[in-house]
Amino acid sequence: MRTERNLTRRLDRVFARLDREPERPAHIDVPVMSRHRVVLFSATLAFYLAIVWAVVTTSWLVRLDWQVMFFRPYQQWPQIHAFLDYYVVLGQRGPTAVMVAAWLGWRSWRQHTLRPLLTLATSLLLLNITVGAAKYGMGRLGPHYATVIGSNEMVRGGDIFPSGHTANAVVTWGILAYLASTPRARRWLSAVSAITSLGVGLTTVYLGTHWLSDVLLGWAAGLLILLALPWFESLIARTETWLFDLRDRWRARRTRPVSEPVAPVAPVVLTGPRTPAEQSAPAREPVSSTRASRGLAHLAPSPHTARSERSPVTPAGPRRPPGADRAPRGASPARPLTGG
Repeated sequence: MRTERNLTRRLDRVFARLDREPERPAHIDVPVMSRHRVVLFSATLAFYLAIVWAVVTTSWLVRLDWQVMFFRPYQQWPQIHAFLDYYVVLGQRGPTAVMVAAWLGWRSWRQHTLRPLLTLATSLLLLNITVGAAKYGMGRLGPHYATVIGSNEMVRGGDIFPSGHTANAVVTWGILAYLASTPRARRWLSAVSAITSLGVGLTTVYLGTHWLSDVLLGWAAGLLILLALPWFESLIARTETWLFDLRDRWRARRTRPVSEPVAPVAPVVLTGPRTPAEQSAPAREPVSSTRASRGLAHLAPSPHTARSERSPVTPAGPRRPPGADRAPRGASPARPLTGG
């Protein structure tokens, strides 16, 4: 009974935390390109170039690759084959990117920042460009497609050097440690991502899909991307600002009020003082707008002509002007005066 109550209280706390309004952190710890990180980047780059040189020159590393391949680990320990078939999925780009993007999307929503998702997108873009260019540039064949025993199998149309599974595991799981909000979380996540990527690399060697040197170069390639991310923080910040500005403009455009049509105001005609007869006369009814609009619509098509071009107007009534011998209408004619 007490266990159920404790479980209920914990669930209530979780849902209360989920219902809380998301807030943007006051301070987000953004890694900078410190001197220590520059030294690590330079050492990793030197290790990367050394592996490439050792394989190109068919040195002892290539002989070690062939010895491990002939050892056939999947035949030596067949009981773990089924488990490692599933474990190697942690290095596939599609499933791992979806899982990590879901978690970072949740963090972006809770913190009101796009930096986690933009950092993941930047790291995956760098991974595709650098590792993809190295794969197709060196064209090394894998152990299952090797043709000459003891050769480095370079420039033969392959695409397994460096190991994409290993590099993807380093970058995808290492980005969680890179974006950790506390030093303690960063240390723990760094250890977990290192163990995961190490296991993925050795699993590919166990399954026979990669040479040992492929895995070594994959670890170096993924670590170079993680160490170079601080150089792209300014670009990530500008992209985030631009996206938020674009969102605000789009919201303002959608919430803009529609202007209502304003009724036309009749012009005010200034007239002189009204006479008593005009004041006592009943007010005329206003002419309906429909009638006025019809009259305007009727007159609209006709062209405007000047006054000099109009036809003369015929005056009403008789054309003969009233003479002196004619009396106005309604008046009685004057009688001639006669002498009495």
